[in-house]
Amino acid sequence: MARKALIDKDLLAMALVGYKAEVAKIEAIIAELKAKLGGQAGKGPAPNPAGKRTLSASARRRIAAAQKKRWAALKKTKAAPETPKRKMSAAARKRIGDATRKRWADQRKASGKKQGEKHPMAEANGGGGVGGAGGGGSRP
Repeated sequence: MARKALIDKDLLAMALVGYKAEVAKIEAIIAELKAKLGGQAGKGPAPNPAGKRTLSASARRRIAAAQKKRWAALKKTKAAPETPKRKMSAAARKRIGDATRKRWADQRKASGKKQGEKHPMAEANGGGGVGGAGGGGSRP
């Protein structure tokens, strides 16, 4: 057991030496690059602490004009008329309504209810129906 701990320590020590050597190489490369850039350091505007870019008023105007031009071109291509919705004639709507009323009447006739008659549970709950203002329903 003691031997395994010794091997682990040696292994970690060698790894540490290797990583320190790599750090030294990287630091040397960084120093070399900084030396090459040395003449340019400190020139130009200071970076904005908030990380935002500031644009001049003329640059904003140019960007806005370009965006308006793009939107105009997009709207121009989409200006093609869409297919109009189909409209149902009054006679067709009347036929559908009559057929529906006839079907309901047949269902009422088959169940033995009259036209104005309510369901027995609707009477027991106050007769308001679903969402109605009759009060006394099972919902709060």
